[in-house]
Amino acid sequence: MSTYTHGHHESVLRSHRWRTAENSAAYLLPHLNPEQRLLDVGAGPGTITLDLAARVARVTATEVGEPEIGLSRQEAETRGVTNIDFRVEDVHALSIEDDAYDVVHAHQVLQHVADPVQALREMGRVTKPGGLVAVRDSDYAGFVWWPESSELTEWMRLYQSAARANRGEPDAGRRLVSWAREAGFSDLTATSSTWCFADPEDRAWWGGLWADRFTDSAIARQIVDSRIATTADLARVAAGWRSWAQAEDSWFSVLHGEILARA
Repeated sequence: MSTYTHGHHESVLRSHRWRTAENSAAYLLPHLNPEQRLLDVGAGPGTITLDLAARVARVTATEVGEPEIGLSRQEAETRGVTNIDFRVEDVHALSIEDDAYDVVHAHQVLQHVADPVQALREMGRVTKPGGLVAVRDSDYAGFVWWPESSELTEWMRLYQSAARANRGEPDAGRRLVSWAREAGFSDLTATSSTWCFADPEDRAWWGGLWADRFTDSAIARQIVDSRIATTADLARVAAGWRSWAQAEDSWFSVLHGEILARA
């Protein structure tokens, strides 16, 4: 596995816990039914996972380690959701039998793994014939914002450098079709969707969490330790994020690529 660039600081989990099936997996929802078994790869804190569990018979949630899968388990216990199993798995080599699931889902996962094509092969292997592999990943080079900001331009450069140093692909969204075809899928539907942060509350939330990530999270430590920027540089980027969030005409769009691949 490649290193998870974001880490699990509160500012990261704040972002991940905002995600729901509606705002992060809408392309998949029309294909779900109450008789299906679903594998959720990289479940994180489990908010999407639990939403999916309300729509299918049973879900298996996976993560790369016990602390990570514990976040999903805790969320399920808090909500009283019982039709979920929890497993520690490496998506490159799933310890799951062939043809085990009707749907295999991964949200914001392939951009972080060392070999996304092998990950897709494994996801397809454990999917029943005729079942669906559903993947959604952001595409950082496709992010758009206003007003222009030297600090946000620097943020993008630093994030791209850190992600690639960890063997990730921050522009994964545009590559999903190519990766899926290389993995052996031929029946594909490709779409895209965005998150948009434009009203004052959304801007404060989005700008604040990135400001905090660039001063306090794993990515901040990595950038400073690798000497591609200093703590003063990161403080300046964080201040730029907060300034962006306060501007009345600020707007930010996050592009995602999506695929539905038939096994």
